[in-house]
Order: sequence, then structure tokens, then C-alpha cells
Amino acid sequence: MSSSLRFEVVGEAFKKKAVEVPAPAERPSEFFGKYVFTRQKMFKYLPADVYKKMCDVIDNGASLDLQTADVVAAGMKKWAMELGVTHCTHWFQPLTEGTAEKHDAFVEHDGKGGMVEEFSGKQLIQQETDASSFPNGGIRSTFEARGYSAWDTASPVFVLGDTLMIPTIFISYTGEALDYKAPLKKAIHAVDKAATDVCRYFYPDVKKVISNLGWEQEYFLVDEGLYATRPDLLMTGRTLMGHESAKNQQMDDHYFGSIPERVAEFMKDLEIQALELGIPCKTRHNEVAPNQFELAPIYEETNLAVDHNMLLMSLMKKIARKHGFRCLLHEKPFAGINGSGKHNNWSLATDTGILLHGPGKTPTDNLRFVTFIVETLMAVYRHNGLLKASIMSATNAHRLGGHEAPPTIISSFLGQQLSDILEHLEHSTDDELIDVASKHGMKLDIPQIPELLFDNTDRNRTSPFAFTGNRFEFRAIGSQANCAAAMIALNAAMAEALIDFKTRVDALIANGVDKTKAILQVVREDIKTCKPIHFDGNGYSEEWQEEARRRGLDTERSCPLIFDRYLDETSVKMFETTHVFTRNEIEARNEIKWETYTKKVQVEARIFGDMCMNHIIPVATRYQSALIDNVHKVQEVFPAETAARLNAKNLELIEKISEHTSFIAENADRLVENRKVANRIENVREKAIAYHDTVAPMLESIRYHVDKLELIVDDEMWPLPKYRELLFIR
Repeated sequence: MSSSLRFEVVGEAFKKKAVEVPAPAERPSEFFGKYVFTRQKMFKYLPADVYKKMCDVIDNGASLDLQTADVVAAGMKKWAMELGVTHCTHWFQPLTEGTAEKHDAFVEHDGKGGMVEEFSGKQLIQQETDASSFPNGGIRSTFEARGYSAWDTASPVFVLGDTLMIPTIFISYTGEALDYKAPLKKAIHAVDKAATDVCRYFYPDVKKVISNLGWEQEYFLVDEGLYATRPDLLMTGRTLMGHESAKNQQMDDHYFGSIPERVAEFMKDLEIQALELGIPCKTRHNEVAPNQFELAPIYEETNLAVDHNMLLMSLMKKIARKHGFRCLLHEKPFAGINGSGKHNNWSLATDTGILLHGPGKTPTDNLRFVTFIVETLMAVYRHNGLLKASIMSATNAHRLGGHEAPPTIISSFLGQQLSDILEHLEHSTDDELIDVASKHGMKLDIPQIPELLFDNTDRNRTSPFAFTGNRFEFRAIGSQANCAAAMIALNAAMAEALIDFKTRVDALIANGVDKTKAILQVVREDIKTCKPIHFDGNGYSEEWQEEARRRGLDTERSCPLIFDRYLDETSVKMFETTHVFTRNEIEARNEIKWETYTKKVQVEARIFGDMCMNHIIPVATRYQSALIDNVHKVQEVFPAETAARLNAKNLELIEKISEHTSFIAENADRLVENRKVANRIENVREKAIAYHDTVAPMLESIRYHVDKLELIVDDEMWPLPKYRELLFIR
């Protein structure tokens, strides 16, 4: 790649104008869900009895018979064809971190030599696909390929382009889950049942508890031309080399700043299309790092929120190209500045409208509030290592622990007020209850504690799992991750904690203890038990690393070793008792996690080695040759003493270039050899560990020398777009 290409794309990037997006004639409330088969459309296109049956299926999990499915499919087809739809697909979430789809046309033979447009209930509710071609952890062999996708009626069907998209689960022929949605739905069901049972201590009329999720999607936008001239960005999603620019985010002038015009039009386009697909976009703004941005919707039921996030990430990539950008969802595309995360705001609510993590106005409300807060802490404490494993990946490992990202130790920030409440409750008598006035003020039944604003919980940016008023914010999830992985672990762990809580309370009640006193007794026990998970301090400090170790929290930093937490007996027992995973499914998923880690690092190492040998060293030696030529010419023109003085700086640069290029060349060879050694390891876990220990560190050590060369080599010769160009051309 020549430097002329770099300057050509930089010049073109500066010339690009915003692609104007016409404003819709309707208000957002009018076109929201335009391409979604909502209940309103079901009511219009389905017979009354079928509409009622479908509502029962969606709300209560009633079974859907084939006859009813045929009628639903006919109504769905009529609606879709009015929108110009010609194909349908089962849209599912395999263990690739993305989505999958196979489009089938609405056509069948009519028996008379022609074709007829047809879409049956069978096509709607179930399809067969090749399970062995997707990551399966050895569950399916190539000669045992059959797998099934089945319609998730809780997630509305939608139209994308000319295709009817049907959200589905994906399972093997023998019933094992091969996706994220199936176990997520099981975890949501488990926490629904467990939380409903506990809720009835306080509110006997509660019939259902809903798990809610509000995600915050961070991302970078890079000019498409600049992106195309960076092989590392093109193939791995991040820059494997590149010295940070003189200015990055240290001026704090990008966060919440004025949105650049090209970006604003992209955001407008994205928001319109997202709203048409039923994604309730709420917030858009500049993030901390240059060319980094965020989009966040209103919270939704967790299963639907996950589907919408997966759909949105796909939309972002597609719409970015229309506007001359590439959307980077990698957790750490640029060194030295903030990476991108996806904060998951998680909460539980009853079908009667009560936020279980929100304070109330009566003693009953507040005992419920404390109960659910403490049992959440119990879930996080018991499974802190598992929760870390649920958000860990080869890409997110680059982000965690620096530049505002949470550390690799799971702890929970509560804030002073809530900490005081738990401390008070732990040491209070059975007759003392707290009185928390939601959103206005907090008053404890202790003279020493004044009335305080409850929202003054501050925002500890170093906390991976923080209480934020009426929900918990799980901040460690990576920007390109499927939220389902974290939500499966969290909801299942919460279900287990609530089941255990109820078992102990019921035992006390059976022995004649008053219900309220029984609840308080168990809550106090759990406050003491889960204390190690509570930490309101600086999660980046070395002191916290040592303190966390003393508390018995998981402090492992190696990504492949962190995955082991899925196989801990406590994890397996939790997943099996909540009916979320079988041991076989957990083991298979861990195989996939180790394989994926290895492949990610392997691809990075290959691209990095190629760039070093074919881009960096040739340019560095060419510049070095020019310096050497200049030294000889100076010696020809000037007397020896003068020439020596004038050549001193060039000779120093020539030596530095030799040192850097020698290190790069020698270690690039070692990098290849280390890969070969690791590749000979058959055990997938051991291979991943080898890549983590012997391959990944070499990328960083070699990069140091590449980045030093970038500062030395003539800018007009450097072939790769630099950070200042990637991050500040908009």
C-alpha cells in the first residue's frame, strides 16, 4: 500500500458532505412500529378468535396449534405483501455473536405449470437448518447436521426490505440450545417464577414478574475510505498499530459536544429506521473519545430488548455505509482512548406496575425493596466469577480495566444512602423498618441519619455492577456482545437466590415465626453474607485488587481461564436447577468460547505479521535509505568535522530505525513460531491459554516498535491512515 493512497483517501474524506435525510411527514408516534406485526396489526389482519388466541400465546405461553398458525400465517402474509415483501426467513442468534437468516420466497408450484404465493403455518412456526455449520461445541457432527428454528411468539415478526423476519430460537435435533435466545427465555422464565413467589409475601395479587433491560450502545464512526486502507480495521475491527495523536480525548471537548453534521444525518437516518422497526430510540450523543457516539432506547422486556439490540447493530453497519462511514463496534478499536461498552440497565417489575428494585412509601414496599436489593447482591456475590465470564471475550479484554471501563473484578456500588439502609437493617431490631420516599427523599428511622435525596447515589464509573436508583447497571458488557449472554447468567443467578431465600423464609414460617420477622431474619443473614461484593471505592486501584482477593472475589484476568467459571460446580448446579442449561450445553458453549478466543487472536496475529513485513518494514527501510543517502551527500559537500556534526541526528535516526525494524522482523518470526506451537495443541482450552500467554502479548511488544517508527518515518511515506485522521475527520 502506497502513501499516495493514504493521502488520496484523506483528501476524499475531507470533501465528503452530509447525506441529507428527509424528515418523515408523520410524527415518530405515527410511524413507530410501521414494519412490525404489532397487536394493532394482528387485530386488523386476524379473525377475532385467532387474535384472542395469539394474545394468550404471547402473554401466557399458551400452545399454538398448527391450524391457528395457518390462519396467523395467512394474515401475516397479507400484511407483508402489502409492504412489497416477497421472502420470509427465520431470524436467529447462533453462537457467533451475530444473527443468521436464510431467505425463502413466498412461492410454490400451483400444479398447473405456474407458481402460487404461499406461506403456511408450518413455515411460520418451524424450519429445519444445518446445525453442524454453526458453532455447536461438538454437539452436532457434520453427519448429524439437522437442527431446528422455532418461532418466538413473544418477539414480534417484522419486515426488513423485501423479507418477513421471524425471530426464532435455534436448537439441535436432540434438543440442545445452539443459540442465545432459547436459554435467555428459560432464564427469564426462571426469574419470573422465583420472583413472583417472593413477591406474594408482599403483594398476593402479583401473577407475573418481568425482567427489563435498557442497553446503551456505544460505537465509533470512521470514514469508509480511511477504514478501507487499514487492513487491521478491515479484518479485525481494531487498529493493531498506530501511535496516539497529539490530541485525543484529554481536552474533554467531545463528550456531549455538538454532533458533527455528517454524523447527525447518520443518527437521524438510523433513528427513523429503528423507530419504524419498533426500537424505541431515546437518546443520542457524542461519547468521550473522538468519533465515538452512543444510542440508547427506552427500556423493554429483556427478550425483546436483546432482539432489538441485535437488529440495531445490523442497521448501524448498513446505514453507516450509506453515509460514507464504517461503524466500529469493537470494544477497543483505538489504543490510548476510551473503548466502547454496552451498559445493561437491568430491573424487575411486576405485572401490577411495581418496580421491585425501587423504594416505596409503605413499610411493606420498603421491606420488598430491601429484599430484592439484597437478593440481587447475593446472586452477584455467589456468581461474581460467572458474571465476569458472561461478559468476557478476546475483544472486551482489551477494554476492561482502563479509560473508564470497569475493572475485571465484579463488585457492586450502592452509594452512601443504600449502604446506610443495609447497615441499619443489619443491626436493627425486628420492629424497626425503613421509610424511603421514592424519588423525593429518604428518611430512616434512625435519628443520626438526616433526610437525603435518594438519587444522590453518585455514579461510580469504576463499578461493574452499580445500583442507580431503581435498577442495577451492569457496565462490563462489551459493545459488540449479545446482551443475552450476561442476561442469561444474571437472571438465572437471581432466580437461584430468590428460590433459596424463599426456602429459608418458608422454613422459619413453618416453625411458627411471624412472616415479616422471618423475612427480616433471612435478609439480615444475607446482608452479612454478601458484604464482600459491596464496594464503593476506586475499582482501578491496586489496593482494591488485593482487597478483592482477600474478600474471596474472582480476580482472574486471563480470558481463557475466566471461562472456567462456567464449569464450576456452583455454576452448573445453578443452571441445571433453574433449567436454563444442561451440563452438556455448558461444556459445549465453553468449547465455543475457547475456540472463538483462539481464532480472534490468531487472525489478529496473522494480519499484524503481514502488516509489519509488507507495510511497515519496507517503508521504514526506504526512509532509512533516504537518510543514508543524505548522510553520504553531506559528507561529499562539507568538511569531515562539519559533516559529522550535521549528520549526527540522521545517524541517530538511522540507528533507531535499524533497532526498531530488527526487533519487529525477529519477533514477527517468533510470533509465527509461537502460533505454530499453539496450533499443535489439540485441547481447545489449552490452545486458547497458549494463544493468550504466548501470542497475544507479542502483538503489544512488537506494536511498541511499530508505533515508534510512525513517529520517525517521513509522514509523506507512511502508508497507513494515522489516528489523527481516523479520529478527527468526520
